[in-house]
Amino acid sequence: MGGFLILLIILGAVWLLFVVPARRRRRSHEDMQDEIELGDEIITAGGLHAFVRELGDEQLRVEIAPDVVVTLDRRAVAAVAREIEVEVEEDDADEPDEDEPAAELPPETADGTSPKPG
Repeated sequence: MGGFLILLIILGAVWLLFVVPARRRRRSHEDMQDEIELGDEIITAGGLHAFVRELGDEQLRVEIAPDVVVTLDRRAVAAVAREIEVEVEEDDADEPDEDEPAAELPPETADGTSPKPG
């Protein structure tokens, strides 16, 4: 009886670790494919970037280059390209700290070059 219980626990753990996350990813991917709208930029499973020009139940008409429209199966959409706003933080590394003394540069000669050692 104890061996059977351990086997059930292992099967339950495998189910939770592998099957449930795969279902979530598949459902999320299907939802993304169902939410495609006209004008969206998509990325196909083959890596092509295209703009959606017409929507159908099973197929899309996408523009892969100016005036080049092709038919694509809806299941071949890998992702919808979205604009991501990136906040750039100002880097304080360019400004010297008040607590640290500034590094001294070697003296320059009259022609603007550093003197040669030795």
